[in-house]
Amino acid sequence: MNHSLLTINSIDQAPAAYLQTVGDLFALFNTQDSGNVSYGVRIEGERYFVKTAGAPDDPRPYLSHEQRVALLRNAFALAQSAAHPTLCHLHHVIESPQGPLLVYEWLEGELLGVPRAQRNDPASAHQRFRTLPPAEILNALDLIFALHAYLAEKGWIAVDFYDGCLIYDFNRRTLRIMDLDTYHQGPFTNMMGRMFGSSRFMAPEEFQRGARIDQCTNIFTMGRMAAVFLSDGTLERTHFRGSDALYQVVCQAYRDDRNERFISMADFYAAWCAARQME
Repeated sequence: MNHSLLTINSIDQAPAAYLQTVGDLFALFNTQDSGNVSYGVRIEGERYFVKTAGAPDDPRPYLSHEQRVALLRNAFALAQSAAHPTLCHLHHVIESPQGPLLVYEWLEGELLGVPRAQRNDPASAHQRFRTLPPAEILNALDLIFALHAYLAEKGWIAVDFYDGCLIYDFNRRTLRIMDLDTYHQGPFTNMMGRMFGSSRFMAPEEFQRGARIDQCTNIFTMGRMAAVFLSDGTLERTHFRGSDALYQVVCQAYRDDRNERFISMADFYAAWCAARQME
């Protein structure tokens, strides 16, 4: 399809004004804590997800407009360096006076991250996913772990990865991953103290100013992801809906002492795959 959303490189309008001239704005996402504003745009029957940094003069976000723009450029850098079928595909980038517009494919499905008040609601996407047969949850975890092993090979360290980055299509039983703007190229030092993210998935070092953040940190997050979706958020064996071999892998990933975890995402993923083959 050949239209300006996929071909034009720059505009001199604010993003919303431009998007209204090229298609039907059927969805608006403007409640993100970061201050980003995103749109669902329909053009000639095709739908797109367009992410922007929001208005420069918006006083509500905890990130400045300059910081939000930098994170969008970081997301573009990740998309350029890492192509994986589980990631939301970035079609195009358009420059505007308010920063870049990232034009993504539109994903069918529901976010597995829901507000805390809805998390235990059986009707929520979060709980409906958790109550799927273990085999289907394991297939989704396979994709999550494979993606992060691949990103680790490319040098990317996951930051602020949680269930709100996961979109699951319950009809097709497919998982896709989005919103990786804060991922970091290479290990780094935690200069914030409490970093961005959901505490349900964060490693101890993500709360410690001066701590090293690296693949070992991400391994903890992968273990937490398994504990949340295959168990009750703990590692009580009676609640874990997986084999003994998988349980041992998750237990080693989910250690407070980073020296007791796997030494790399590649090692973690290899152990996970070996345990899966034993089922």
